[in-house]
Amino acid sequence: MNQNLPEDPQLREMVKAALKHQVTRRAALGGAVATSAAALLAACAPSSNELKPATDVSDSDPTLIWSNWSLYIDVDDDGNYPTLETFQAETGITVTYREDFDDNDSYYGKVKDQLALGQDIGADLTCPTSWMAARWINLGYCQTFDDAQLPNKVNLQPAYLGASYDPDRTKSLPYQGILAGFAYDKKAYKDATGKDEPKVLEDLWDPALKGRIGVLSEMRDTVGIVLMDQGVQIGDASSLTEDAFMNAIDVISAKVSDGQIARIKGNSYKDDLVNGDTIVAIAWSGDIIQLNAEAGYDRFGFILPESGGTISADCFVVPMGATHKKNAEKLMNFYYDPYNAAVLAAYVNYITPVVGAKEEAIKLDPALAENQLIFPSEEFLANTQAFRALESKEEQSFTKEFQKIKLGA
Repeated sequence: MNQNLPEDPQLREMVKAALKHQVTRRAALGGAVATSAAALLAACAPSSNELKPATDVSDSDPTLIWSNWSLYIDVDDDGNYPTLETFQAETGITVTYREDFDDNDSYYGKVKDQLALGQDIGADLTCPTSWMAARWINLGYCQTFDDAQLPNKVNLQPAYLGASYDPDRTKSLPYQGILAGFAYDKKAYKDATGKDEPKVLEDLWDPALKGRIGVLSEMRDTVGIVLMDQGVQIGDASSLTEDAFMNAIDVISAKVSDGQIARIKGNSYKDDLVNGDTIVAIAWSGDIIQLNAEAGYDRFGFILPESGGTISADCFVVPMGATHKKNAEKLMNFYYDPYNAAVLAAYVNYITPVVGAKEEAIKLDPALAENQLIFPSEEFLANTQAFRALESKEEQSFTKEFQKIKLGA
């Protein structure tokens, strides 16, 4: 999350509080389809064997494999990544960039066995959401950064420091802040409902949209938005109780059962919007900006529900089995340069965690300063909430219930 105006103490404290709510203190579900109590408990248990980082061959092998979410980096008309090309030209490091991160649980399910053994997962650098990054760190799966290789780390927004799982950000660095809300095909939505835009959750349950609704497979975003519609403060343990969570689960389950919700997906939800199978989705903000760029016109809209949207962050981590840690640190340092952060943020339209990026963005295009998806104001942030940290038993229970819906969809 971007601390848009660092000198504004009220905004600073609000953002910091939101981030603290988001952090999970322990690990949870051990894979996308594991629902038994034994499997869940095993995933939560601390690692019994201390893993050792792989030998770093960066000095003799100037390569790097970066595993990331789709629509999460700047791309030109030829399909190239301009900032990555700049990085490669400046450092001589060849980057293999992979868009193979669909959602946190499915990615973890693919690599958890290798992570547990400290083996190479096929990526030197990847970007799980902070609650999943917390799991990896708590289980001893991430290497410790060499701050001497990260001089630009001083540009990290102070609101990101103090997280219980990584207080000094020695094993994780925020890549981008994320907003989830409603994405919709403007013409298709108006043709079906007669309305300009969906403003409340009830708008998604319009019979005219039956079978054309999608939601994210990320529990904290989909369930979080339903909870907020029900008046629950998702960052407050006294409000987000087990009963409250189950009430939201009941709503989602019923809408899946009656066919209103047809799809529960990770990053691949965007394909259903593009091909017209989905008219409205619970979605991530920056994706919609890029889908419009690809379409060549403002086909899709994005709006935070009147009851609020969710806010979180994805983080750089270097797995214990990665063999190019120094190269990964150089890439992280590159993106923590305010100018490079501004170029990236201007394209992906997610919240930048880098101090000074706003000033550089204004130089690129003064209108960027008004973009609430990159540099949110205090008023805008007031309509977002971060899903609170879950205790181990809660994580097991909540994830199991959401998995039941995902597997039945």
